[in-house]
Amino acid sequence: MMETDKLQTEKRNDKTRELDLLSVKEIVALMNEEDLNVYQTIKEAREDIAELINASIDAYNHGGRIIYMGAGTSGRLGLMDAVEVVPTYNSDRFTGLIAGGEMAFVKAVEGAEDSKELAVSDLKNLGLCDRDMVIGIAASGRTPYVIGGLEYAHSIGCVTGCVCCNKDTPIGKVSDHKVEVDAGPEVLTGSTRLKSGTYQKIILNMISTITMIKVGKVYGNLMVDVKATNEKLVERCHRIVMEATGCTYEEAADALKQTGNHCKTAIVMILLGLSQEEALKRLEEASGNIRKAIG
Repeated sequence: MMETDKLQTEKRNDKTRELDLLSVKEIVALMNEEDLNVYQTIKEAREDIAELINASIDAYNHGGRIIYMGAGTSGRLGLMDAVEVVPTYNSDRFTGLIAGGEMAFVKAVEGAEDSKELAVSDLKNLGLCDRDMVIGIAASGRTPYVIGGLEYAHSIGCVTGCVCCNKDTPIGKVSDHKVEVDAGPEVLTGSTRLKSGTYQKIILNMISTITMIKVGKVYGNLMVDVKATNEKLVERCHRIVMEATGCTYEEAADALKQTGNHCKTAIVMILLGLSQEEALKRLEEASGNIRKAIG
């Protein structure tokens, strides 16, 4: 039987023992107060977060994928972060696995999170290789599905990491790079979709965003590899090219038309006065990094 009495995330919060008797305004204030603690605790974990992200960058630069694994809320947060990388950075090398498969995103799959074997099967189906990095996500830090996935990843030579909301966790012990924050008791006892989920979301934002910045998907603070899949994003491409080059809307539109709305190529074309073919060659030689391409 799993011992949960020692987990901070499962303990009762003394400030909210009479939660149901409080007014809506009082509960709003209490939840806001608890969430404010998140940022200070993450500040204390910044070195560990940076170490994990450096490992993620290294894996990506060597052709690997970043694979999140979790169950319940943790799995859903990993999936959401991975899915958003595709349109934002035009990269499909962030992937999320949730115990129970995609259907578990909207409906809990009984017993899935307790199976180490299921994690191994999911990773094998994904074609896990030693270039990939596997990051386990778990509020408790002891989800069997995640432990099984990390153990299997280790066995084939993958680098591993974790994001947990308790200290000294079993998942941390099987991770090369661990981020363990003390989330403390939730406002609603055991409801780790609250404060713990906020911790995880913030840290996952850092992992994906900073990895993409450092592999050349960002120029300045502009997301120059954005995938223009709708009118809003097409207009964003125009603004990105204008901001990066100082050109007019018409010049940006012309360059983007030639490049199929590929911001990077349009920017290099305008900054260096090159043709589309010449700009593409520059980018290829610079592994897609605009700063290297423009010298």
